[in-house]
Amino acid sequence: MRGPHNLWRLIITGATFERSGAMKLALEAMDVPPRLRLAARVMGWPFAWLGLKGDPALPPVTRALTALGPAYIKFGQVLSTRPDVVGAELAEQLTVLQDRLPPFSVAEAKASVAAELGQPVDAIFAEFSEAVAAASIAQVHAARRVDTGQKVAVKVLRPGIERAFQKDLDAFHFAAAMIEFLSPASRRLRPSDVVAHFESVVLGELDLRMEASAALAFCANTARDEGFSAPRPHWDLSARRVMTLDWVDGIALGDIEALQSAGHDLVALSERVLQLFLSHALRDGYFHADMHQGNLKVAVNGDIIAYDFGIMGQIDEYTRRVYAEILMGFIRKDYRRVAEVHFEAGYVPRDRNVDDFARALRAVGEPIFGMDASHISMARLLAYLFEVTERFGMQTRTELILLQRTMVVVEGVARSLNPALNMWEVAKPVVGTYIRQNLGPRSMARDLLRTARVLGRFGPRLPDMVERALQGQVAAPPPPPPAPRRSRDFVLFLAGGAMVGAGVALAALF
Repeated sequence: MRGPHNLWRLIITGATFERSGAMKLALEAMDVPPRLRLAARVMGWPFAWLGLKGDPALPPVTRALTALGPAYIKFGQVLSTRPDVVGAELAEQLTVLQDRLPPFSVAEAKASVAAELGQPVDAIFAEFSEAVAAASIAQVHAARRVDTGQKVAVKVLRPGIERAFQKDLDAFHFAAAMIEFLSPASRRLRPSDVVAHFESVVLGELDLRMEASAALAFCANTARDEGFSAPRPHWDLSARRVMTLDWVDGIALGDIEALQSAGHDLVALSERVLQLFLSHALRDGYFHADMHQGNLKVAVNGDIIAYDFGIMGQIDEYTRRVYAEILMGFIRKDYRRVAEVHFEAGYVPRDRNVDDFARALRAVGEPIFGMDASHISMARLLAYLFEVTERFGMQTRTELILLQRTMVVVEGVARSLNPALNMWEVAKPVVGTYIRQNLGPRSMARDLLRTARVLGRFGPRLPDMVERALQGQVAAPPPPPPAPRRSRDFVLFLAGGAMVGAGVALAALF
């Protein structure tokens, strides 16, 4: 249900941040302007007594996010990879959200496995350990198959996780609708579409059969990638709430000291993780969209191992070409071409000036070049980029949300290994190879051949299709009358309540 009752959930969000002491720390860490910081504290303080208590043993921000539930924990996982945005201390505190949350009991896990697979656990697994990792949605147990003796990882969803996520998703939908109602300027960012996209991703993550399918497809795409591997699923021991995969050993990518002690080259790892992501996104159009340190390991031979395939991203071939041209334009400092690509793709309204947009993009890109990451404030860069997009009327592209988000996460992971990483230099060979293979004469020939095949298939039907389309336009019924306006008092009630609830919640989160 997405009605006004969700105001309560949003108020609880801000109240929990205030009660736990997280509000002040989060606003300071993210360098929020003093006036907005004061407004957030004033709005949140009266409701602090309503906030969830959480675990007092945890740091304040981690305490607030874990108390609020899985959707908020997901948000914290992303922030844990961005020390340049939230500060090194807060980012370190948030790493606990990746795979070290309190587990549910092994008895509950075994009961869920037995119910899903239709057999007692002892009949399937000769060994079944306590949880070895626990995250926001599921936890993992080490086990050994009875039939083959192979060691495997068994992933089990948390009890009641579907209902918990749905409650937060409903609140997010309501907040997005109220933000669009109260701030028409925000509609270009399409917050409701963003939340709907996030919901589709989350619902897919709550069905482990979909994750197993994603894992198999990803393994097939990346089978020949040097220095990379991924565990394969066991279909006979997987179901909606349980998934079994190959067991993989390695050092967590976030354990810098252990990686150094094992003799791994951190600079090489930082470059490889970024190049692998770009290769998967551009070459395959199918990429791991949750590549934080908790989902990455380094094998003894130095291979990067990715696992947890609940969130995968997919982009079509045309969008990949646009994305590659934009990246290469920034790499070459050809801001005019970057601007033209935005206009050609329809990302910027055609009534805007391409030269003005190119100059604005130069102001975004130039500070990056010639500097190492330790001298770049990504928070300020993103803030300026937001100003540029607002000025030129760009709308949020929901098909690129996961790509943009994962790029931020992967860059954060890479910089945790090598703070001096120059992402543009590292990206250049991957993007250049893609452009040579997909934007030259050879790719044009492939496109023409594909077009000819489509026309050959549908050619005999084209006249009828055109005729039906034209007849449909002529016979189109008149648009329905506008819905009756709600009473002024009710609208003011919603607006006032939403300003308090959404304002407190968004101040806490952003």
